[in-house]
Amino acid sequence: MIYLDHNATTPLAPEAREAMLPFLDGDFGNPSSIHAAGRRARAAVDDARDRLAAVIGAKAHEIVFTGGGTEACNLGLMGLARAHAPKGKHIVVSAIEHHAVLHAAEYLQHFEGYEVTLLPVDRGGAVDPGFLARVIRKDTTVVSVMHANNETGVVQPVAELAAVCRERGVFFHSDAVQAFGKLPLRAGAEGLSAFSIAAHKFYGPKGAGALWLGAGIALARTAHGGSHENSRRPGTENVAAIVGMAAAAEVAATRGAADAARLAPLRERLWALIQETCPHAVRNGDPGRSLANTLNVSFPGADGESLLMGLDLEGVCVSSGSACMVGSIQPSHVLIAMGVEPATALATVRFSMGHGTTERDVEGAAAAVARVARLQHAMAA
Repeated sequence: MIYLDHNATTPLAPEAREAMLPFLDGDFGNPSSIHAAGRRARAAVDDARDRLAAVIGAKAHEIVFTGGGTEACNLGLMGLARAHAPKGKHIVVSAIEHHAVLHAAEYLQHFEGYEVTLLPVDRGGAVDPGFLARVIRKDTTVVSVMHANNETGVVQPVAELAAVCRERGVFFHSDAVQAFGKLPLRAGAEGLSAFSIAAHKFYGPKGAGALWLGAGIALARTAHGGSHENSRRPGTENVAAIVGMAAAAEVAATRGAADAARLAPLRERLWALIQETCPHAVRNGDPGRSLANTLNVSFPGADGESLLMGLDLEGVCVSSGSACMVGSIQPSHVLIAMGVEPATALATVRFSMGHGTTERDVEGAAAAVARVARLQHAMAA
């Protein structure tokens, strides 16, 4: 198997697995219990919070553990918007956000009376800070723009966007789920108010995430039922997953730069090989500002679903730029926002590499793409 779908999920790092094992067996206490078993669990959660805070340069009390990246993004956007609703009910998000942000914004719009402005992107997939400055109003409370796009890998001008928000007194949240572990990310370093991460994107376990929230910023809870996480996120903490996330974050912080330096040439090698056999293929996203591990390619005239199925049969694990919803394939909202035609957006494959990706994997994937493309062409003829 050639696994090139690391933006979807990553394998569990040995360090994370080792850290988790005690809490999957003997140390099973509830961290809210006052007996010895509970105290050991609470100590593990507190230690993980300290360790994660150290990785991102934050204070421990600024970390809110969640059940994953989607919950962290919901909490970041909706929690900030609701807490500051007395100032106004206008929020701004980019058109290329993950649905964890877009659907949260839509909910606020449809059910709670908020007005939502969508920021467009250029053909390279980037948001213009100047446009953001023009759409912020007196009643704007929150702006949310992702750090790096999960489909194209395009890195947004987060520091410039945050500066605009800071000048206008607006909170700025960023979905950093794809960026964490691939790019340097320090709490407050770029003027952010909050950012969200998910453990399984950086070789941690699924079912664990976190929201970093700057000290002193009010946040309204999005769920109810307890006073956990300093009354910001109720529910018994997933001790094993939280411990594993902290261990994975420490590893990611030490090897992110080296991974990027190794993977960028492999990404370009894959693109060059695809171009040799599929000269009409189109690369999506500005390669000069993309994550080192991500390559998004459209194959105009091809059938996207058949491409994915063919590559799967060839033993290559990749994703499409499309989302499958209720049995029907929809073109990627990210690519549509970038001006890609719907039919071309449907014929798109995302290749995303990771720790274990080798040059042999890249060459094998490119050869598989060539075989699948030839078969499609022959069937169409």
